[in-house]
Amino acid sequence: MVLRMTRPAKRPDSTFLIFRKRVPADLQQKARGRTVTFQFPEAGEANPAVAVTVTMGDFVKVSLRTREPSVAKARAGMAEAHLQQVWEAIRSGPKRLTQKQIVALSGEIYRAFAETLEDDPGAAAMWQKVIADNDAAQRGAFANPLRINLSDEDKRIASLEARFGAFVDTVLRKKGLVIDDASRAILLRESGIALSDAAKKLKRNAEGDYRPAPEAGRFPAWEPAEAAKRPLGGTLTGLVDDWWAEQQRADGAKVSTYESYSSTMRKFAAFLGHDDASQVTTENVIAFKDHRLKQINPRTGRPISAKTIKDNDLSGLRSIFNWAVDNRRMATNPAAGVTIKVRKKPKLRGKGFTDAEARAILTAAWNYQPGPREFAKTAAAKRWVPWLCAYSGARVGEIIQLRKEDIRKEGDLWVLTITPEANTQKGREARDVVLHPHLVELGFPEFVANSAPGYLFLTPTPGGGVRGPWEAAKNRLQEFVRTIVPDPNVAPNHGWRHRFKTECRRVRIDREVRDAIQGHAPRTEGEGYGEMPLEAQAEELRKFPRYKVDGT
Repeated sequence: MVLRMTRPAKRPDSTFLIFRKRVPADLQQKARGRTVTFQFPEAGEANPAVAVTVTMGDFVKVSLRTREPSVAKARAGMAEAHLQQVWEAIRSGPKRLTQKQIVALSGEIYRAFAETLEDDPGAAAMWQKVIADNDAAQRGAFANPLRINLSDEDKRIASLEARFGAFVDTVLRKKGLVIDDASRAILLRESGIALSDAAKKLKRNAEGDYRPAPEAGRFPAWEPAEAAKRPLGGTLTGLVDDWWAEQQRADGAKVSTYESYSSTMRKFAAFLGHDDASQVTTENVIAFKDHRLKQINPRTGRPISAKTIKDNDLSGLRSIFNWAVDNRRMATNPAAGVTIKVRKKPKLRGKGFTDAEARAILTAAWNYQPGPREFAKTAAAKRWVPWLCAYSGARVGEIIQLRKEDIRKEGDLWVLTITPEANTQKGREARDVVLHPHLVELGFPEFVANSAPGYLFLTPTPGGGVRGPWEAAKNRLQEFVRTIVPDPNVAPNHGWRHRFKTECRRVRIDREVRDAIQGHAPRTEGEGYGEMPLEAQAEELRKFPRYKVDGT
C-alpha cells in the first residue's frame, strides 16, 4: 500500500493554501472540540515562523499561511506528522510526565518570554509586579473569587490554573500531549517558577543588565517518553523536521535545502509505502535510485537526469541519515556508499558571455521600455541588474536584493553593500563593492536617490516577505536575458560572473581584489587576514574595460 500524503489545497476565500485531514473514525467522538496547535518553522522572510491553533471536528482544517507551493508542501508534511502524534496521544489516553519532562516543558515557556522579549523588555516595575503576582499564584492567593469551599490544596491548584493554565495549554497543544491531572498540577507549579525566572531576567534586562541568566541552563531538552524507550527509528519525514529544527537553532542550513530534503524524503516514503525510518535498508535506497532513473521530468518531458538524482535525491537522503546516525536515531546510514555515475557533459563553449552577447544584453537593458502592465521595479531590474552584474561579477540574486540603504558614498567613491541581511547570500558574509566609474556616469546613484526607501528591484509581500518576490524577480530577469541569448550552454543569470573573472584576468586585475569583489574565498589563511580597502578596489577597477553601447 502506497503512503498517501495530504496535499495542500486552495480555498475560495483566501489566497493562502490550506491543509485538510479527516479525523479517524475511532477518534471522532473523543477528538471533537479539542484544540490542536500547529507550529510551522520560519522559511525565509516571505514565510516567517507561525503557530496556528484550530478546533477539531470531523475534519482538521488549518491555513498553511503561505502562497508558495514548495513551502506549503513542507508545512503540510509537518502538519500530518504532528496530527499523527496528537491522535496517538488521544488514543492512548492521558500520560504521566516524568519530572524531567515537566521541567523541559516549563523551559519552553521560560524561553518564550525570556528570549523573545529581551531586546525591548519594557519597564522594570512591570516585571516586578509580574513576579509578585506569580508568587501570589503559587501561594493560592490569585483569582479565586467566591471559591471559599475549596481545600487549601484545591485553592492553590485553582490559583495556578487561573494564572498559568493558558501557558500550559499552549505548550501541551504544541507537543500534542494529553496528560493526567497529577502531571498537570506539577507542570502548573513548574511553569509558574519558570515564568518568575523569566520575569527576573527581563527585569534585569530592563535595568540594563544583560549578563547571561544563570536560570537558563537548568532546563533540559524536551524528550518524549517514547524516544527514551526506543532510541532508534521514527518517521522519515520526522527526521527531516527534527534536523531542520536543529539547523534553525544553530542558524545553519538554508530554507531551500530544507525544502529539497523534505521533497526527497516524501518521494522516498511514497515509493516505500511506509514512513518508518527503522525499516529502511540500503536495498531500498538502491531501488529508489533505479525508480527515479525511469521517471520523466514533467516540466521538460525528458527523463530525470542522473546528476539531479545524485546531487538532490541521494545527497539529501545521505545527509539526513548521517544526522540521524549522529543523533542515535538510526544505527547505520542506509544511503552510505549508494551513488550514481554521472558523465561529465561535453563543454561546447565557455561559461561566460561572449563580447557580442554582453553588448547585446547591455544594449537591450539600457534601451528597455517597460510593458503597459509591468511593475516599475521589474522594469528597473531589467535595466540596471545586467549592468551591475557586468561591472561587479556579483550573483544576480545578490543584486536583485539590493536596498536603497545598501548604496552609499564613501569620500569620492560610490559603494554598494551585498549583505545576507537583505535576504540571502552564499557564504553569509557581507561585502562592500566599489561601483565602476561607468555605472556612476550612467546615473545609477541618481536612480537610487530617486527611489523610495527599501528594495530597489522587488516589492515585499504585504506581510513583509521577500523570498517569493525575490525568486520571481530572478525568473523575470532570466526570461528577459534568454530572449537575447538563447544559447542553452550559457546560464542567463550566471554568465556575467564568469565573464567578469575572464575580463579581470585579461587586464591583470589583482587576484585578491577580484576575489574580494566577487565574494570568493581566499586561497590561503594569510589572504584571509585583514580587509580589502575600497581604495584598492577602485584602483584596480579602473583597469576594467568599459562596455560601449549606443546611447551610453
